[in-house]
Amino acid sequence: MKFTEYAKTYIPKVNEAIKSIYDKKLNNVDNPFLIDYYLELKDYFLSGGKRIRPLLCIATFNGFSENPDDKIVLPSVGVEFLHNASLIHDDIIDKDDFRRGQPAFHFRFRNYHKQYNIKKMIDIDFGNSIGIIGGDSAFIIGLEAYFSNDFDRDLNLNAIKYYEQAFLDIINGVLIETDMVNQKNLTISDYIKMISLKTGALIEKSILIGANYARVDEEFTNHLSTYGINLGIIFQMIDDILGTFGDEKITGKPTDGDIREGKKTCLLIDALNKLDKKKRKKLEQLIEKPSMSNQEVQNVKGLFIEADVIDSCKDLTNSYFLEAKVSLNELKHVINQSEFEFFENLLNFVIERKF
Repeated sequence: MKFTEYAKTYIPKVNEAIKSIYDKKLNNVDNPFLIDYYLELKDYFLSGGKRIRPLLCIATFNGFSENPDDKIVLPSVGVEFLHNASLIHDDIIDKDDFRRGQPAFHFRFRNYHKQYNIKKMIDIDFGNSIGIIGGDSAFIIGLEAYFSNDFDRDLNLNAIKYYEQAFLDIINGVLIETDMVNQKNLTISDYIKMISLKTGALIEKSILIGANYARVDEEFTNHLSTYGINLGIIFQMIDDILGTFGDEKITGKPTDGDIREGKKTCLLIDALNKLDKKKRKKLEQLIEKPSMSNQEVQNVKGLFIEADVIDSCKDLTNSYFLEAKVSLNELKHVINQSEFEFFENLLNFVIERKF
């Protein structure tokens, strides 16, 4: 089954599971602000998203099960809670006020501040404070997916271990990324190690949680891990390219954010390593500016184009694509054909995506 067909079948079920978890939470609170808070979290979760991580969990379970069962849907959403928890915090760190073309979670509460004329705290601090709590809430609430499903206790405990490790890997990846802003002479290998934690780990663990519930043998989980980490690497590298050279109307995000932040994307690291000494110095001076004009942002993009980093980064994603493809082919004889097609199609979708 193609990724789009799989998504059409399961995204409504995933969304319904997310909705049920928040509805349960809302039924247990009566404070007006808490009601507003959880309604905003619920709306934020249901306002968009490709649901790739729960779909991977579901497809892995179905791919190794003789009788696919929708009971996997509920535990599959745990990783979506963890993913969104990281996004809520990322948007605060990156000072991004929009996500998927909609207000970011912290920005929603900046608007709440204005609407209710809250005293003693400025709108930015109020929004960021609630956003930090929102990300924490999403992480904790995500665990409920493993507390109230129809699987055995030992499988749920294993899933929670994967959940915990994914969260720690994301934290480590974000910390390394934060430190990289101030580091000189970084290599693409440094970048790959960082995104393997920040992005690849949760995709890998989403797959392994599905494999856990299907009781997949270890010899096959190794191939699943390789596929998942490489899929995450490809996803993040394409995200970096789209973050600077994508169509804002399609991506829903501005194409100057990474540059203004000085984020060490694959584009920036590759350009710094390829430009001559004079132009590298110019690029470093631009990136290190605390405030950049629109023209200076365009100058950075011009240096990226001059260094031909778009093509070289795409070539690198192709190498990870081929490695993921090899691992997937090792599973062809044991995975159901419908899910093999899903994994193959998703790999193609991620490397070719425009949003």
